[in-house]
Amino acid sequence: MWQNLSLRGRINLLLALLLALGLAVNIGRQVAEAGPRVQAEDQSVIRLAREFIEMIVADLNEAPDPDARLNQIARDLSRLRHVSIALRDEAGRPLTQPRTDADDDTRAPPAWFVSLVHPEQTAVSVPVSIHGKPGSLLITSHPDDEIAEIWDAIVTQLEVGSVIALALFLVMMNVIGRALAPLQSLADVMAELEDGRYQARVAPGGAPELAAICTKLNHLAATLSDAIEDKRRLAERTVSLQDVERKEIARELHDEFGPYLFSLRAHASALAKQADGRAPNAEAVRKHGSAMLEQINALQQFNRRVLERLRPVGLAEFGLRQALESLSRLWRESHPDVTIETVISPALGVTGETADLTIYRIVQEALTNVFRHAGATSVNVVIEPVAEAASDGRSCARVRVSDNGRGMEPGQKLGFGLVGMRERILALGGTLNVVSGDGGLTVEALVPTAAA
Repeated sequence: MWQNLSLRGRINLLLALLLALGLAVNIGRQVAEAGPRVQAEDQSVIRLAREFIEMIVADLNEAPDPDARLNQIARDLSRLRHVSIALRDEAGRPLTQPRTDADDDTRAPPAWFVSLVHPEQTAVSVPVSIHGKPGSLLITSHPDDEIAEIWDAIVTQLEVGSVIALALFLVMMNVIGRALAPLQSLADVMAELEDGRYQARVAPGGAPELAAICTKLNHLAATLSDAIEDKRRLAERTVSLQDVERKEIARELHDEFGPYLFSLRAHASALAKQADGRAPNAEAVRKHGSAMLEQINALQQFNRRVLERLRPVGLAEFGLRQALESLSRLWRESHPDVTIETVISPALGVTGETADLTIYRIVQEALTNVFRHAGATSVNVVIEPVAEAASDGRSCARVRVSDNGRGMEPGQKLGFGLVGMRERILALGGTLNVVSGDGGLTVEALVPTAAA
C-alpha cells in the first residue's frame, strides 16, 4: 500500500500520523498523571480542612451559643468541594445532613477511568468538646470531584486538540499540495518530450528545489530541440552534399573522362587503319601513340583526384602517419606563409582502419576551416593516446588541432563539416569539442581505437 501512494499522499499520511501520535501522547500523559494528582489533591484538602477546623473550634466555647455556632460551622463547611464535613455526637451518630455529590458542571468520568485512577477515600475525625460535652467533626475526602475535573479537562483537550490538529492538517495539506503542484507539470512536459514535442516548457514554481528542476528541464528541452534541429539540418545537408557530389562526379566523368575515351578510341582506330596498310607511316603511328599516352596520363590524374575525394590516397597502403604528412605537405605547399607542425606520438600504436580514417578526416576538416576562415599563421596538430576509455572499454586517441587565428564569433554555430564530424565520432563512442578564445580555435576529439 505504501509503495502505491503518491509523494503527496505519503507526506499527508505521515503528517496525520504525527499529529495523532502527538495528541495521543499528551492525552496518555494526563491519564497517567491522574492518579497521583487525585491523591495529592485529597491529602492537601484534608490537611487544610483539618487545620482550618482546629483553628475555628479552638474559640468555640467562648461563643454565646456554642451548639448553634458549631451547627453553623458544619453547614458552612459542607459546601466545600473535594471534601465533606459532618458533625457527630459522642456515639458517632451524624447530627447534620450528608452532602450531595451532584455536580452538573463536569462530565461524569467513565468507569474504566475511575478504576484506572482507583482513588482511596480519606476520613479524618476532629474531636470537639462544648462545655464538657464530647463530639467530633468528620472530614471526608471526595476524590470523585477531582476525577471528574481531570476527565473533563482531558475530554476538552481532546476536542480542542482534535480541532487544532485537523485545521493544521488541512493547512499543511494545502501547503504541500501547492509545493508539489509542479511535479504534475513536470510529468506532463516529460510526456510531451517523449512524444517528440520538444517545444514544451514547464513554468518554474513551487519550492526552490522544484523550481530549479523545472528550469533545468526547460534547458534540457531547449538543448534537445537544438540537437534535433541540428541533426535534421545535418541530414538535409548530407543528402544535399551527396547529390552535389554525385552531380560533380557525373559531370567530371562526362566532361573529362568521356572526351578522353572518345579521343583514345579515335587514335586507336587510326592506329588500326595504319596497321591495315601495306606501308605504315611511322610518324603517324608515333603521333597517335604519344597522344594516347598523354590522354592515359590525364585519365590517371583524373582518377587520382576522384579517389582522393572518395578516400584518402595512401591511407590504407602507407598508414596514418604518411597520409597526415602528405596532407600537411600539400597545405604547406599551397600556403607557405602558414607554419604547420604535426606531432604524432610514437606510443599511438595501431588504431584501426575506422579510427585512422576518422582521425584523418578530423585533421582535414580542421585544416580546411583554418585556411578558409581563421586567418592563422601557425597551426599545431597533436595526435596521442590517452588514458580515458570509451563507453565500450576501448582506448582512445586524442586529436588536437589548434591555431592562433581569430576564433569564432560569440553565438556562432559550428559548420556542417564539424557538426557532421561530431555526429560521426559520437556514433563511434567518442567526443568532439571546439573551444574558441582570444588565442585562436582548438578542435579536440577523443576517437576510440581498435586496441582493447
